[in-house]
Amino acid sequence: MPPDLQRGLIPRDDALHLIHALHAVKDKLHDAAQQWELLDESGHVPAAPSCAALLQHATDAQDLSHDVLQLAADFARSPHHTTSTGRTVLKHLAEAATLSSHAAPHFTETAETALALPRTANPTDRHYLTNRMVIDHASARAFLRRSSESLSDAASELDQHLGLHRFLASMTPQHPSPGPSPAKSSPRHR
Repeated sequence: MPPDLQRGLIPRDDALHLIHALHAVKDKLHDAAQQWELLDESGHVPAAPSCAALLQHATDAQDLSHDVLQLAADFARSPHHTTSTGRTVLKHLAEAATLSSHAAPHFTETAETALALPRTANPTDRHYLTNRMVIDHASARAFLRRSSESLSDAASELDQHLGLHRFLASMTPQHPSPGPSPAKSSPRHR
């Protein structure tokens, strides 16, 4: 393979390692977005939402955001971010980091609103706070989901890059390996 092409490629093992890491974090983000619910089984906001559970959502979202940011920072420090594919992957990682960082504050605002509900006697104010809580929680989950999608896009970019590896390897002329050397006859002593 020509050296110029070789320099433009992310080594296969590095790409596979990053794809594995991206999928692991992507799955955590996706699972959190699916599982962390505010509404009960009937689709209504509970009369007394658990502030502890909502704050735990915020804590866990912040941990997930840290994982995404760490992936982005590690890749940005690698020499691979300067390749064409690397720049695209880094763009997706930066987008995922930005999106995931918005989730925790929205979960925290949901918890803050949940604390205000019991002190609200006015039905209009209660209705407003309930709607605000639903919107904040849904927004937080959407940020997690969109961050997961950005990580998926980064992994897809690397998958395509591995396809380029395979294509270029198939274009490289294969030198036939020399066959086995003929057996030499040895003199026999009797």
